[in-house]
Amino acid sequence: MRVTIADVARQAGVSKTTVSRVINTKGEVDRTTAARVRAVIAQLGYVPSSGAVGLARGSSRTVGMLVPSLTWPWMGEVLQGVVDTIEAAGYGLLLFTCNRGAESVEHFTTQVSARAFDGLLVVEPENTLDTIIGLHRKGLPVVLIDDRGRHPEDFPSVVTTNREGGASAARHLVADGRRRPLVITGPAHFGCVRDRLAGFREVLPTDLVVVGDFTELSGRLAVEKLLAGQVEFDAVFAHNDISAAGALRALRAAGRGVPDDIAVVGFDNIPMARHTEPPLTTVRQPAREMGETAASMLLGHLGGASAPDEPVVLPTELIVRKSAP
Repeated sequence: MRVTIADVARQAGVSKTTVSRVINTKGEVDRTTAARVRAVIAQLGYVPSSGAVGLARGSSRTVGMLVPSLTWPWMGEVLQGVVDTIEAAGYGLLLFTCNRGAESVEHFTTQVSARAFDGLLVVEPENTLDTIIGLHRKGLPVVLIDDRGRHPEDFPSVVTTNREGGASAARHLVADGRRRPLVITGPAHFGCVRDRLAGFREVLPTDLVVVGDFTELSGRLAVEKLLAGQVEFDAVFAHNDISAAGALRALRAAGRGVPDDIAVVGFDNIPMARHTEPPLTTVRQPAREMGETAASMLLGHLGGASAPDEPVVLPTELIVRKSAP
C-alpha cells in the first residue's frame, strides 16, 4: 500500500502543509521539526509523487538512473541513449551507482525522497530488485533496462533477444562448417546467460561449456585449460566480447589460427570488438537503443501515457568480422 503525505504527517506529529514545506524546501520550518519529518520520510520510504512535487516546484524535470557501475563495457552506450533522449525533452539526469554495495543502495534510497526526481531508469545492480519494486509500489515511476534476462511484472522494461542472439551465433558457425564449439558463458544465475546458451544449443548442441564471469581472464583460462587437456574444438562462442578477447589472446599464444583453425564469436558489439586481432564477429546487443527506448517510455509515462504491460523487445544482430567470417 502506497505511503501518503498524510501518513508522514501523522507519524511526525505535524500537518501535511509542514511535510510539504520540508519536501519542497519552501516556507519556514524549524530545524528540529524538519529533521523529524525527514527521518519519518526515510523510515516509511515515502516517495513524493512527481505531480505533487511539480505543483510545488514548477516540475523538477529530472530523471534518476540507477546502475551497477560505470565500468561495465556497454554501459556507456546505454547512458548515451538515455542522455540523448532526456536532454532532447528538456530533462536532467541524476546518476546513481552501486560501487559500494549496500552503502550505495542506502544512500540512493535516502536520495529518492530528498531529491524527488520524477521517475527512475534502472540497470539492475545485484540484490536491489526488491528495493526498486518497493519504491515503485510506493509511487515512483520506474523503467528497467534489462541486461540479465529477468523482467518483473511490477514495472515496464526494455529487453533484447538473448536466446535468438545465441541461436544466430550458432547458425553462423554451422554455415561455416563448425561442428565442435566451446561455449564460455557468464555467471550461471543470469537469465541472459541461460537464454544465450539455450538458443545456441538449439541450433548447435555441445557439451563443451565453461562457466565464466564475463572477464578477459575467464575467457583466456577456459581456452588454455582445454588446449592443455588436448580437447578438440573448432569454434568459441563467448557470452560477451571481453571474454571473447581473452579467448583470442589464448589462441594466439598457443599458435592456433583464427579463424583458420578456430572461429571465435562474442556478444555485445562493444567498440573494442572492432579492434581485436582479428576483428571480432559478435552478436550486437542494442545498448544505445535500449537506453533511448527506456527513457522515452519513462518520459511518456510521466506525461500521462500508459506504461506497456509487456516488455518492449529490441532485436540482437549478428555482426560478421574476420574472427568468424
